[in-house]
Amino acid sequence: MKGFVVIPTYNEAENIGCLVPLVLARDAGLSVLVVDDSSPDGTAAIVKSLPDYGGRIRLLERPVKSGLGAAYIAGFQWVLANSDAEVVFEMDADFSHDPAALDEFLLAIRDADVVLGSRYLSGVTVVNWPLRRLVLSIGANIYTRIVTGMPIKDSTGGFKCFRREVLAALPLARIKSDGYGFQIEVSWHCWRRGFRIREIPIVFTDRRVGISKMSRRIIWEAMWMVWTLRFRRVNRPCATGTRP
Repeated sequence: MKGFVVIPTYNEAENIGCLVPLVLARDAGLSVLVVDDSSPDGTAAIVKSLPDYGGRIRLLERPVKSGLGAAYIAGFQWVLANSDAEVVFEMDADFSHDPAALDEFLLAIRDADVVLGSRYLSGVTVVNWPLRRLVLSIGANIYTRIVTGMPIKDSTGGFKCFRREVLAALPLARIKSDGYGFQIEVSWHCWRRGFRIREIPIVFTDRRVGISKMSRRIIWEAMWMVWTLRFRRVNRPCATGTRP
C-alpha cells in the first residue's frame, strides 16, 4: 500500500536525521514528507543531506513558523496534489511515536477509513510524562467526549492514518485550529462525515531531546473549540458504525 508519512518540524535537528530512515525501513511503500517551518537549527538541511531512498523523501519548506495545524494542512494538500498515495499518516518528529507502530496502522487501515493511535484504549500507555500533563491530557479527552459526543478515547493524539479519500473529503482549507484543537477538529470532521474510525493502542513516550511545543494558548484554543464543534452542522449525518 502506497503511503506518505507527514512529519511537521520546527527545531528538530536532533531527531529528524534518525527518524526518517527508521520510518522508511518499516515498509517499501512508504514515503516521508517533512514539513519544516524554517527551523533556525538547520532541520531542513539535515533532511536534504539524507540519502535519496529512491525519491521517498520529500521536503516542504515554509517561510515562517505557522503552527502544527497549518503544517499538517499544507502537508496533506501537497500529498493530494503531488502523489498517488493511498494512505496518509500524521506523525511527530520527536520519537514520541514509535516508527515500529506503523506496521499496525497499515494492517488496521485495511478495514477502516481512519486509524487513530490511542494512548488510553488499553489503560494508560504513556511513558515519562509528568503527572500534571497526564492528568491534563486524560481530562481533555473526557471533556471532548462529553461536549462533542465523539466515541473516541484519545481525540487529542497526533499519530493517525487516513485513507486518501478521507482527506480529499475534508474541508482542509477551513481548518484553522492548532495543536490539540487541530487533532480534535480533524477527527470530528471524519466522524461527522460517517467515515469508519478505528482506534489502536500505541505507547507514547515523551520526547527524548528537544523542547516541547505545548503552550497555554493551544490548551485554551482546544477548550473553546470543542463547543463550536458541538453546534456546527455538516451535510452528512453522524456515523452509526464508528468503532472505538
